Amino acid sequence: MTNTPPVLEIDKLSISFLTRLRQIDAVMDFSVTVNPGEAVGLVGESGCGKSTVALGVMRDLGGNGKIIGGSIKFKGREMADMNDDELRQVRGRDIAMIYQEPMASLNPAMTIGAQLMEVPKYHEQISAAEARARALEVVRDVKLPDPERVLNAYPHQLSGGQQQRIVIAMALMAKPSLLILDEPTTALDVTVEAAVIKLVKELGQKYGTSMLFISHNLGLVMETCDRICVMYSGEAVERGPIKDVFENMHHPYTQALFRAIPVPGADKNAQPLIAIPGNFPLPHQRPNGCNFGPRCNYFEAGTCDANPIEMATLPDNPRHQTRCNRFADIDWNAPVEAKVTPAVAVSDKVTLRVEGLRKYYDVAANALFGGRSTKVVKANETLSFDAHAGETLAIVGESGCGKSTLAKVLMGLETATEGNVSLNGKALANVPIQDRDATTVGGVQMVFQNPFDTLNPSMTVGRQIMRALEVFGIGDSEVARKNRMFELLDLVKLPRAFADRSPRQLSGGQKQRVGIARAFAGNAQLVVADEPVSALDVSVQAAVTELLMDIQRKNKTTLLFISHDLSIVRYLSDRILVMYLGHVVEMGTTEQVFQPPYHPYTEALLAAAPIADTRVDKREVVLEGDIPSAMNPPSGCPFQTRCKWKPKVEGALCEREVPPIQTLADGHQIKCHLDADTLNDMAPVFSIAAE
Repeated sequence: MTNTPPVLEIDKLSISFLTRLRQIDAVMDFSVTVNPGEAVGLVGESGCGKSTVALGVMRDLGGNGKIIGGSIKFKGREMADMNDDELRQVRGRDIAMIYQEPMASLNPAMTIGAQLMEVPKYHEQISAAEARARALEVVRDVKLPDPERVLNAYPHQLSGGQQQRIVIAMALMAKPSLLILDEPTTALDVTVEAAVIKLVKELGQKYGTSMLFISHNLGLVMETCDRICVMYSGEAVERGPIKDVFENMHHPYTQALFRAIPVPGADKNAQPLIAIPGNFPLPHQRPNGCNFGPRCNYFEAGTCDANPIEMATLPDNPRHQTRCNRFADIDWNAPVEAKVTPAVAVSDKVTLRVEGLRKYYDVAANALFGGRSTKVVKANETLSFDAHAGETLAIVGESGCGKSTLAKVLMGLETATEGNVSLNGKALANVPIQDRDATTVGGVQMVFQNPFDTLNPSMTVGRQIMRALEVFGIGDSEVARKNRMFELLDLVKLPRAFADRSPRQLSGGQKQRVGIARAFAGNAQLVVADEPVSALDVSVQAAVTELLMDIQRKNKTTLLFISHDLSIVRYLSDRILVMYLGHVVEMGTTEQVFQPPYHPYTEALLAAAPIADTRVDKREVVLEGDIPSAMNPPSGCPFQTRCKWKPKVEGALCEREVPPIQTLADGHQIKCHLDADTLNDMAPVFSIAAE
């Protein structure tokens, strides 16, 4: 045993922000420890205080933020005792932080090399030549191709995944003892996310760096961390080793989080997700006693609301703590009460038919200065599929694969270069939105990713829905439209009183419900949902997906669900369409796509998706390189530059010819040169251990 102190020791930390109206208590009585070489996950909903804890460690709380209690020790030394010069030396050298948005950490006017070299030159006073050699080493460590070119590039010349790798390289330049990661992969594709997380783990082991990993993604935390700390409304509510907490949770909020996320075995009809009831409390409206009490299934008056709740250690596990007075009384292994919902009836009627769709763009070869020379961007390449009434068809793939371009063509924001698109037999491929009649516009609607950007901040909720009804020509009078607006609020389970509220008075989940109400205002037959839940907390995700399915049951709507989250896709969809570089590379039912045979790209997507279930054994599939540019796609198979199944011989068939579409069992289609026997012999990406 050694007496090495923890790298980070936070004890009973309280942080408040002073506003003109009141003091806002953001973090209260928060404690967590990070030991040398250890990774600790910090999880919870938006507003729970995760990022405030990180900023408190970095002493970066702004002018109105203040630590009002507790202590933060770094390697045994109280950080409150450090002066400004000492703190400047600690930041960046001993403690580094990686933020959610990489471009917020990079200077657009400086080359990557100059920005990387700044760190050791400032903290270690080494020469420019030594600093450049160090920069070259860490760029190789983060596995970026052509490191010399990268050092001479500017941030805008790199992809999002490459930018995030540079930010990681910058954080590791001084070989810090502690790395704080604040949602570092939220904006990245699932394959890039998997590569970045694998990279962080490898570099953490190489440099002996400890990590505080902040995330709302329980699957990522399970794959990355040794221990977990769950936060709710400014407090730590459960702490312990990953396996102990995931398999033997002892706080109602932790249990509620897990019931709200889709894991293998969840079924939208037989075992639907359970949204957490009620709303997250504002800091100045916290209840007495347990902060989670008003939303808790096990709440007991007089026990849970009498006094502040202290953290308690489980009798049989000294490393596992919970902030619950009733943890010993609750049967944590009791089965979830079955909540069977009627299945959405998928009919044989084809609502949407896409045949041979191509969408090409002519762009200037020099995008900055224009000019006569142009290149062709092949955004969609011969897409063909049907979607039926009442069906949820998921479209998955990395950024740049053509998902959003397809959505724009369906909406009439773009017209097709070739091919046909029809809605209930009516041709739409070459009809821009301004030439569509009100019935057609109302019949094809969209729910967007970010509810904050889709509502007019100067109009009330009711007025925005009524405006949509006017555009769609629904209702012959103001009174009729107002009544329909109230019916739509009922449909999305919002109180009618919300009609008089402005968007700023609504939470993110409530704003998304308004967006859904507006999308269904025109009696839509087809709704394109473009990442509709990715900006929402997991508990709100469960409520919004259940709402979409409930409306779909009533209206027999066809739902095109665009997402990169394969967990929610598996839970929600009836069929899945996998896109890569403008091509449909696989299409089939959800069961077909999630089990062998796979297209090699689908195999990599499934292996990259984090799953918050300790029973799941997942096979590692490394997907090297970035998705090629649609302006300069590879010859032959679009995936051949990244495919581990491609024969290692020059001039292979994969490099020469676009593969044919193979139809396997029951309409399962795969666009690949691999023969049927090879495809059928593929091993499953993941398996679930028997109970």
